[in-house]
Amino acid sequence: MSTTSMVVEQSEAAQPELVARAEIDRSCRVPVLLFAGSAVFWLVAGSLMALVAAIKMHTPGFLTEWEFLTFGRVRPVHLNMTIFGWASMAGIATLLWLQARLARACLPFGNLLIAGGVVWNVALTAGLVEISIGHGTSVEWIEIPLFWALVFAAVFAVVMAASLTMFGRRKVAHVYVSQWYLFGAVLWFPFLYLTANLLIHGGFTAGTTAAATNWWFAHNVLGLWLTPIGLATIYYLIPKVIGAPIHSYHLSLLGFWSLALFYNWAGTHHLIGGPLPAWLVTVGIVGSVMMFVPVVTVGINHHMTMVGHFRRLKDSPTLRFVVFGGMSYTVVSVQGSLTSLRSINEVNHFTHYTIAHAHLGVYAFFSMVMFGALYYMLPRLTGREWGSARLIKLHFWAAALGIALYWGPLTIGGWVQGLQMNNPDLPFLQVVAGTIPYLWGRTAAGVLMTVGHCVFGLLLLQMLRGGGHAQNPARSQAATGGEVKA
Repeated sequence: MSTTSMVVEQSEAAQPELVARAEIDRSCRVPVLLFAGSAVFWLVAGSLMALVAAIKMHTPGFLTEWEFLTFGRVRPVHLNMTIFGWASMAGIATLLWLQARLARACLPFGNLLIAGGVVWNVALTAGLVEISIGHGTSVEWIEIPLFWALVFAAVFAVVMAASLTMFGRRKVAHVYVSQWYLFGAVLWFPFLYLTANLLIHGGFTAGTTAAATNWWFAHNVLGLWLTPIGLATIYYLIPKVIGAPIHSYHLSLLGFWSLALFYNWAGTHHLIGGPLPAWLVTVGIVGSVMMFVPVVTVGINHHMTMVGHFRRLKDSPTLRFVVFGGMSYTVVSVQGSLTSLRSINEVNHFTHYTIAHAHLGVYAFFSMVMFGALYYMLPRLTGREWGSARLIKLHFWAAALGIALYWGPLTIGGWVQGLQMNNPDLPFLQVVAGTIPYLWGRTAAGVLMTVGHCVFGLLLLQMLRGGGHAQNPARSQAATGGEVKA
């Protein structure tokens, strides 16, 4: 048989799969693009609010003429834009598309999900207005009043139903590791979110019990919502881009179940030294230290899968973002486990060190992975390539250098701040003055990241308006991440 005949036969054999894949993408197009486009809007808006908050840290007189721009309101507005606007909506878009692809099933409840995306944006806008006019709850990570929180919970229910329905209709018997993590996200977080809101805002907890509930929730937003989606995405995209299977399915299951077992206990280590039972804080420390198990297994699995393929980082923006995020997951998790130890916590508690650590998780890990996912997904949903490989590189380097400039100096400055705060001979105002150079660095880092976000928003707007080239897998791979197959 000639080579030409073999190529023709392989192409014909692949046609049914390509047709099914295209049908799945058509079913996902409008709901996923709605959530993804909204996420990028909130990312840019949240970045601008973050810059205002950062400037106020070293220049407190900046924009003090309006109450809604005071630090106590700008900061929670930025936080909620980032978590419930950018991160959650990007996560939902990725979750729905991944589940459809993995289950080989079309996305159900399309119109309901579209309505859910609209309602989500309305509820978030209303919640942000409430915070801005002084009607926020003042409970970190759940500052939005209970009514709008219940609206979010209703949308979560629709997302859960869609994800589980696709799994029930799956056309493959094998359950991929990415699906395990997606199950964790859709089953754990709605329960977590609704329970925390009802316990705290419903009047069932107060004082120290409310604080324990708050940190149980706040810590698990990353661990039981963003982390499962991020890891599911990494496990899906690395093999897809490099064209090789994951190193070990059994290691990936160990990573999943150890995450499920240990992470939900970890939040109370933030309350070391607080007026809580010693056993409750100790349980949080033990849970945090035991997180070395899933972190090490996931890190080994990702690294061994990439061995021999690191050269692909040069031509695939998807892989570049995703591998950066995967490496950051290892770093932030190890740092988090060490931070839970009492001897270390007594230094970094109440310092900028903690702020740097939080950004390493939400941004360096999760957001970078979501950037990679969107660079991979959107050409397949729109049928168009990204308009500029150079702008994609600018986005990556602005984001990567920005978070490095944010995390590194602020981690060092926070540690120095903690040591000085524990020195009774140093006046507190002297300690505060010593942090100002690091806070200027934080602002510079924020500018870099915001530039990257605006570039990403411009690329997305160009694609949605039809400004990109019609997608052709045979074209130069630099603009699409080098992924010929989805």
